[in-house]
Amino acid sequence: MASDGFTTCLWFDGQAEEAAQHYVSIFKDGKLGRTVRTTEGGPGAPGSVLTVDFEVNGQKFVGLNGGPEFTFNEAISFQIHCADQAEIDYYWNRLLEGGGQEVQCGWLKDRFGVSWQVVPEVLTEMIADSDPAKAKRAMDAMMTMVKLDIAVLQKAYAGE
Repeated sequence: MASDGFTTCLWFDGQAEEAAQHYVSIFKDGKLGRTVRTTEGGPGAPGSVLTVDFEVNGQKFVGLNGGPEFTFNEAISFQIHCADQAEIDYYWNRLLEGGGQEVQCGWLKDRFGVSWQVVPEVLTEMIADSDPAKAKRAMDAMMTMVKLDIAVLQKAYAGE
């Protein structure tokens, strides 16, 4: 096995290039890689995008225009661990651009149907706290939210 990790393949219905461009515009280190176009004999129209390689946040992806047979669902999601509320707000807003959907507990679906969890780094510490009362208060607060609010989570955790 190659020593440079995994590449996640995302199956799109004709939107792979648009999705890759959108994702690399959101993450500061995002970059597009090779685009493979369909040749005579298919699949798809000659010259259309078959795959596009891209990297965001150090993760390698290939967008595949595989057709309508498969769609994304919540069984797979990408977590974005944010240092502060400004980062949460940035990723939340950018990923919802163009028709995304807010879900709950820091989850959203972008306009391509990909699920994301936009969460503060401190949340895991709070809900894993050895004090079960603190952990429960943080978890209960999170369960009432759509986009996560660090200040509200911290107050709940502290019992305020």
